Amino acid sequence: MQNVVNALRALEEVAARQPIGVGELARVLGLPKSTVQRSLRTLHEAGWIRPAGGEVTRWLVTTKALHVGRRAELGLRDVALPVMEELRQRTGETVHLAVPEGDAVVLIERLETDKPLRIVLPLGIRLPLHASANGKAFLAHLERELPGLEVYTDTTIADPATLRTELAAIRARGWADNRGEWRSDITAVAAAVLGADGPVASLSISLPATRMTDALRPVYGKLVTEAAARIAAGL
Repeated sequence: MQNVVNALRALEEVAARQPIGVGELARVLGLPKSTVQRSLRTLHEAGWIRPAGGEVTRWLVTTKALHVGRRAELGLRDVALPVMEELRQRTGETVHLAVPEGDAVVLIERLETDKPLRIVLPLGIRLPLHASANGKAFLAHLERELPGLEVYTDTTIADPATLRTELAAIRARGWADNRGEWRSDITAVAAAVLGADGPVASLSISLPATRMTDALRPVYGKLVTEAAARIAAGL
């Protein structure tokens, strides 16, 4: 059983840090290099990882991991889409569904507003954890170090202590917001879809910054929190 656990831990770290070599992976996992090498060999033989090339072997995840993840996302979409449609009708704004991927969240579904001025983000786009509503909704429920926070706009929270205070406030009220922290023209509120072991997705209402008022923000925050809880219950 421990061999299986080690292999799964190795796969998770390869996905998060790819490309990565056996030495670095052993340090991250706190395991002997020989143990990590066996796990990598098993994952390679099973088709989950492949060498990145070069003189020193470093590893990447293969599309097999992507296909398995996509099948899991289909179940999430089945549950989420009716809730997302109701949320779009109640707010008249664009609704996004995102899932975690390494140091970012990835948009996997979008229902757009009918209003001419709208936020259009392509499916598959990666959003920073610390500078997006979807990302901060995840971060608020994770134990993670916060080094090297990239600055995107004048309102990006790049100080780890300030961000930790923000994440505590998100946990307390149940929803995160983005006040132009990734792109100055975008604002959003988001809530985590919580599973038994933590956040599995996040749901957001996104709109142009010019349409979000201080009075509207908590109203949308409450709506997206309730919607995320319904998705969690459906899963």
